[in-house]
Amino acid sequence: MNTILDQITEWLKEMLVAGIMDNLTGLFDSVNTQVGSIATEVGTTPANFSPGVFSLIQNISESVIMPIAGIILTFICCWELIQLLIEHNNLANFDTWLIFKWIFKTFVAVMLITNRFNITMAVFDVAQSVVSSSGSLITSSTAVSDSMLTSLEDTVSAMELGPLLGLYMQTLVIQFTMSALSIVIFVIVYGRMVEIYLMTSLAPIPFATFGNREQSQIGQNYLRSLIALGFQGFLILVCVGIYAVLIQSVSISSDIISSLWGIVGYTVLLVFTLFKTGSLAKSVMNAH
Repeated sequence: MNTILDQITEWLKEMLVAGIMDNLTGLFDSVNTQVGSIATEVGTTPANFSPGVFSLIQNISESVIMPIAGIILTFICCWELIQLLIEHNNLANFDTWLIFKWIFKTFVAVMLITNRFNITMAVFDVAQSVVSSSGSLITSSTAVSDSMLTSLEDTVSAMELGPLLGLYMQTLVIQFTMSALSIVIFVIVYGRMVEIYLMTSLAPIPFATFGNREQSQIGQNYLRSLIALGFQGFLILVCVGIYAVLIQSVSISSDIISSLWGIVGYTVLLVFTLFKTGSLAKSVMNAH
């Protein structure tokens, strides 16, 4: 009788061990895939990330936003001319060089709005270069290694039936948590690129404001926001580098539950810091 019970217990243990390892293998694979792709995604320029979407945004900007920007630029240029003419005692001390000054400022404003996409893409080209250079310095793997999983399986196999059942239930919870975190990582990384596309689509309007000293604050803040979005990719990559060092420091000990939740904790920390990169980049660049 005891032999039959022992066989049933052994069968249950093998089934639970297989289920636990299956949960953990799939769990780590989803997170490893998302984290491992971050460096590639943030290091891609908007034009190369999705050429189809970029072409759509460019066409919308030129056909819908550009006429509005042209009206704004015309108004600003006319207002600037009036201000130049009346600021010297209401034309009493009028100098002809003011007209040439106005022509030069208008020329610069027109050149800026004409080359808005070149300027915008130049910002992200510089940011992409910084991200690429930083990516080569991050040598640690962000993946939970196979050796760690092997050590984990050895530890699990030595456990009794009761603790194995509790561990199996916890791995189900951890699997759900990590799957949710991998989705959040996807949303943060791709959401940044969508924000870049949205900002790029409105480029003509802020660039149209550079012809006037007061209104140029709109254009300056827009450029600061673009730079912040570009260098947010660098901050994201730094977060991944920190995560890579932390995740490789986790060792599977006899307290397997603490080890697993330690990995989850580092992943939650990664998600939290990824959320903070946007506001931090804007704070550094004084963009709002």
